[in-house]
Amino acid sequence: MIRTATPADLPVIHALIRELAEYEKAPHEARATREQLREALFGERPAAFVHMAVDDATGEAVGFALWFLNFSTWRGAHGIHLEDLYVRPGARGGGHGRALLTELARICVERGYERLEWSVLDWNRPAIGFYEALGARPQDEWTVYRLTDGPLAQLASDH
Repeated sequence: MIRTATPADLPVIHALIRELAEYEKAPHEARATREQLREALFGERPAAFVHMAVDDATGEAVGFALWFLNFSTWRGAHGIHLEDLYVRPGARGGGHGRALLTELARICVERGYERLEWSVLDWNRPAIGFYEALGARPQDEWTVYRLTDGPLAQLASDH
């Protein structure tokens, strides 16, 4: 059901990212190209990793988890930041999301990583309920900030 992605998966990974962006009501923000994904996931120095959820009967990819390492200065250990978790609507409820998270938890424990973290949109009640049923807890005291586009370039040009 869960396997590590290969370069042959790039078209479906790209499609799943687009589907996730549609689901999150932000298709205009998903600008990554297949070539950018190829370099980030399978280049000389991969920056991120992907696991695929596949239908046992057909072998068709029905979801994915894209993640990268982070580091906690307080714990002195790496963790996994889950950037994207997506299962196609027709495959939801089949255990694929749980299987993807189980694989990432297994990697954490096996490698001595001490955290598995991700963000969820506050309106995505089905996902929040699913995560909380697994024992995940929101980090309400933290607010995510982001610099992109013009503000990022402006700050970079300050002396």
